[in-house]
Amino acid sequence: MDKEVSSPAEAVADIFDGARIAVGGFGVVGVPEYLIRALRDQGAKNLTCVSNNAGTDGRGLGLLLESKQISRMIASYVGENKEFARQYLSGELTVELTPQGTLAEKLRAAGAGIPAFYTITGAGTQVAEGGMPWRYDADGNVVESSPAKEERQFDTFGEEQTYVLEESLPCDFALVRAAKGDRHGNLVFNKSAQNFNPPAAQAGRITIAEVEELVEPGEIDPADVHVPGVYVHRVVKLSPEEAADKPIEKLTVQED
Repeated sequence: MDKEVSSPAEAVADIFDGARIAVGGFGVVGVPEYLIRALRDQGAKNLTCVSNNAGTDGRGLGLLLESKQISRMIASYVGENKEFARQYLSGELTVELTPQGTLAEKLRAAGAGIPAFYTITGAGTQVAEGGMPWRYDADGNVVESSPAKEERQFDTFGEEQTYVLEESLPCDFALVRAAKGDRHGNLVFNKSAQNFNPPAAQAGRITIAEVEELVEPGEIDPADVHVPGVYVHRVVKLSPEEAADKPIEKLTVQED
């Protein structure tokens, strides 16, 4: 039951070329930075990464974009990462843009063993009708687009509504960052780091967590556990310096 491994490098050593990986975090908050750095050094390529966004330039998944290890991103937005935008628009990267709530539910559903679900989000738009640009060529022509999705009418609250069928996103691996974890893999996330970390952790066939504080089993109140250890396979304890490495994406200050 002791799931601790000695280093991020050991934790990601078996991630293979072409793997689909769920990654927790939102912007630079709750991002498994040291697992990502270890994966960059490990060198697995042609990866599909499922995450709210692709980090920022020089941080998070931005590191794997810079090393050209990601071939497909399934994300909610391009955001502040200039390299992400450049690779997408120049035809170097396939990007499946997905509504944020739908993306979270795709991951959660995968962890619950649900292969697909209906949602009202995206009905009547290109999300359902297809044709969203997934990949461009070097000349800016669309060479891969999203397919049309099945739609169905449901009576909700006495009104017929159109719903879109969305498939879940089971992943080969999941990388997450927690504030606290125990050796059995029970995890606690701090405040807004509860963003995409819990559903990402649930979606992985093998889930790896870097934790800022590692405690013994029984020290975490069961009522405080955000992700139970049944979902988690490996735990890596960060050093105090690594745990304190928490950048601010956009610093706003007030002049005196």
